[in-house]
Amino acid sequence: MHAQGMKPVLLYLTPTCPFCHRAKLLLDKKGIPYQEIDVSADRKKRSEMEERSGGHTVPQIFIGGEPIGGSDQLVALEEAGELDALLQ
Repeated sequence: MHAQGMKPVLLYLTPTCPFCHRAKLLLDKKGIPYQEIDVSADRKKRSEMEERSGGHTVPQIFIGGEPIGGSDQLVALEEAGELDALLQ
């Protein structure tokens, strides 16, 4: 599921969320594979997301099992040049 030597990336999201699409576009552009969990109609998965991340909004993004926040945080990591190192 994840590229050689790269930590796995997990996104809790909903299909209609523009911030979710923004996060996916960035990951796709960088060629970073990720797993999606749609929480739009799954209360159990949404509760799992909230419990794991402490967040109630989507997306909630995890790298190597650690929560990094949402789309804004992902973009900020990329702009700061820190995303690639975090993925290793």
